[in-house]
Amino acid sequence: MAEILPFRALHYDPRVAGDLAQLVTQPYDKISAEMQARYFAASPYNLAHIIRGAEKPDDTPQSNVYTRSAAYFSNWIRERALVAESEPALYPYNQEYSVPGGAGEKKTRRGFIALCHLEDYPARVVHRHEETHTGPKIDRLELLKHTRAHFGQIFVLYSDPAGEIEQALGAQSTGDAWQQAEDEFATRHSVWRVTDAATLRRVTEAMRSKKLVIADGHHRYETALAYRDLRRKEGSQDQRAEYVMMTFVRLETAGLVILPTHRVLHSLERFDWERLLAQARNHFDCETSAYDSPSSEVQRMAESGRERPTLAAYGGRGKLALLRLKPDANLQSALADVTPELARLDVVLLHRLLLEGALGISREEVRELKCIRYPREAAEAMAEVDRGTAQVSFLLNPTPVTDVWENAIAGRVLPQKSTDFYPKLLSGLTIYWLDHPAGI
Repeated sequence: MAEILPFRALHYDPRVAGDLAQLVTQPYDKISAEMQARYFAASPYNLAHIIRGAEKPDDTPQSNVYTRSAAYFSNWIRERALVAESEPALYPYNQEYSVPGGAGEKKTRRGFIALCHLEDYPARVVHRHEETHTGPKIDRLELLKHTRAHFGQIFVLYSDPAGEIEQALGAQSTGDAWQQAEDEFATRHSVWRVTDAATLRRVTEAMRSKKLVIADGHHRYETALAYRDLRRKEGSQDQRAEYVMMTFVRLETAGLVILPTHRVLHSLERFDWERLLAQARNHFDCETSAYDSPSSEVQRMAESGRERPTLAAYGGRGKLALLRLKPDANLQSALADVTPELARLDVVLLHRLLLEGALGISREEVRELKCIRYPREAAEAMAEVDRGTAQVSFLLNPTPVTDVWENAIAGRVLPQKSTDFYPKLLSGLTIYWLDHPAGI
């Protein structure tokens, strides 16, 4: 069963902290160095000071980015820049946005924020859909241990074809939003607060039968599991570490959009473009050409992908290869340990046949981020190769949400960064403070 709870969110008080748009941020893993500098300059209370703090050359075990984050957090609470709700609530959360590259198409994604009881994956309540990297989990665990708070949202999907949960919360959030901000990507984020006892009971009961699939936030979820286990080992009786903050989004909503996450490879020994293409031809029809523009190649790849799995490789100086899985490709032999449902997904073919098979990159090297980066934009992935900071880039079509859901529920896990759900959930709209004096 999925056990969710309303909670007393910690949040910014604009009377002290100022304009919410200058305080909240994109998720920590999306904050580039340029964004970090901009966030720092926006406000001394901007959440980036805590979730993506600046490291210093003279950092020590006693004074470092994590201890500074804890100090910021404690000070902001003392100064009442951050204040706690007096009663538990659920928090409907809507995002109005334009789809990147969608000719101005507008969408609204509706969800709600609540706590969820942490469940190990084998319990088959919370399901992951992709693998994780090691480094981010170590980093997030240190932040959680020092601050004892969850600042970002774990984005999960649940199925509710009739939309009853969404309707129940929508009926309680028809007036002005409790919190509202527009981010740097022109997405409007609106949050309401629902404390009606009957609605809280109805939603929490309705969610009990739901299975949950993590759309975004695998590292944070696994960090929360690790922290829960640490507290159990210490003999703690405090149940607050048994829960994590999530935003729940209905699978059937029209507001779900997944963008592709491309790959760039660097620091490869003896990389050879022609050898890569020769290896790729074992499984793919390979069409080489000088590319026109990143957008035109993405469009060509999307059109081909409607017929059969398709991706593209870029080797710099205009060298581009469109790779389409051969109709008679013997995947049973090439991917004997991969289920048929996974074996025809672009991202799985890329990782198993090309990264591992053709380039000899191990899964551990991918897990440890030894030679791979994940740009969102095709233009940036190709530009890295042209600049000489990468040797080859691979462009992908987005993974369909039905494939994400069905494989996750069945326990089939995709490679790291197989999806990029857009837009991201803002960090700092609500905070789950594990030391809240009144409890959950």
